[in-house]
Amino acid sequence: MNNRLYVGNLSYDTTTESLRSCFSEVGQVTDTKVMMDRETGRARGFAFVTMTTEAEATNAVAQLNGAMLDGRPLRVDVAQERERTPSDGSRNARGGHRGW
Repeated sequence: MNNRLYVGNLSYDTTTESLRSCFSEVGQVTDTKVMMDRETGRARGFAFVTMTTEAEATNAVAQLNGAMLDGRPLRVDVAQERERTPSDGSRNARGGHRGW
């Protein structure tokens, strides 16, 4: 397990500060990032929170998954690392070569 958490089902009104405050009640937070839509500038409804240790992250999942924040029940889980794709554009979304 790692200490980076995915937080879903956020209200569009949730801010980085309110999310940090919520998670700070169960452990030390080192980073908080509410994901924003590039085109509209509006929150996308999910965020990532990094706790100091794995133990604090585990505690945060146990205590805050399902907890209410800004009128919505949070979905808190350990963040999964995304698989990286080649940045040279040689493969399409399904992994095959383009134009062959």
